[in-house]
Amino acid sequence: MTRDQIFEFFRRLAEANPSPETELLFGNAYQLVVAVALSAQATDVGVNKATRALFRAVQTPQQMLDLGEEGLREHIKTIGLFNTKAKNVIALSQLLVDEFGGEVPSTREELVRLPGVGRKTANVVLNCWFGQETFAVDTHIFRVGNRTGLGKGKNPDQVEAKLEKRVPAPFRMGAHHWLILHGRYVCKARTPECWRCPVVDLCSFKAKVLEKK
Repeated sequence: MTRDQIFEFFRRLAEANPSPETELLFGNAYQLVVAVALSAQATDVGVNKATRALFRAVQTPQQMLDLGEEGLREHIKTIGLFNTKAKNVIALSQLLVDEFGGEVPSTREELVRLPGVGRKTANVVLNCWFGQETFAVDTHIFRVGNRTGLGKGKNPDQVEAKLEKRVPAPFRMGAHHWLILHGRYVCKARTPECWRCPVVDLCSFKAKVLEKK
């Protein structure tokens, strides 16, 4: 895509959804960290169902430690890999209490020190809570970036680097939300719905599905 095409790509997505945001439900920075950590290989809908009751009882790392690993597992047992995720959430909560006074840090370097928090999770927290221009490359963004030609790469880090370089200033805050939502609902993995895509003419994907199936 050319620079002008990229601008137009995001302009159209922004016109359709001026205020994009994550579909995960949370009430504070700590709950966001937990929700994103739980969302790996799980749907946002599934995570929200599991955290609805959990987040009524737990708003802080210390409250999570008081709940304990077994109590947490009961809340999240409907989510994939819940045993491992429960261990990580308890461990990250302990680290937050021990080293950060129970507060979520605002730098990527500190966030990725938390168990179960990788670069993608850190980028989501930095963007959604701290208002930083980051690009959290999940499976949807990886697919959309490569398929459209917006940001091609062999791994998420390469796609992130391309987006970092190519996304124009007016759209940097909302870019990863627009791309996730576009990948989730339009540019789907198995059968992209090109026939209703607002940026179909800007996309370099050759095997477009131009008729509804």
